[in-house]
Amino acid sequence: MDKYELRAILMSGCLMAVFFSALLFNLYSRKIDVPECTPYTGIFKEPHVTQLDNNTYQAFVTAGMWAFAPTGMKFPKGSTVDFYLTSKDVVHGFLIEHKGVNLMAIPGTMNKVTVKFNEPGEYRIVCHEYCGAGHQNMMSTINVTE
Repeated sequence: MDKYELRAILMSGCLMAVFFSALLFNLYSRKIDVPECTPYTGIFKEPHVTQLDNNTYQAFVTAGMWAFAPTGMKFPKGSTVDFYLTSKDVVHGFLIEHKGVNLMAIPGTMNKVTVKFNEPGEYRIVCHEYCGAGHQNMMSTINVTE
């Protein structure tokens, strides 16, 4: 084996070790939450928000050309919300600004993510997947009150 080939093999091994270490670091120290896919049911016939107890909610959100329903959701500070997301027509994006939530709304599937709102304010929901001519207007808000 040539000395340059040996160097290339050693450098490749070192880069793979660095890459693997970075994956493990992000997995365990940052606690990245992967959204779960749940079976699609008929609960999405009407988008709605359900309050389970004082600080726990379920939001059944439907994305469609070019709006999210329900619009203008309101939750109290400190509430935990399970978002169940689907689409009526094409693939849409679902990004809650400043919360790290980034989902895809796909027809016939349902995604779920849990979000805790500790700070009051207005959180914008934005579609980040091009979904047609009115895509730039596809936004909604979540209002978190004291």
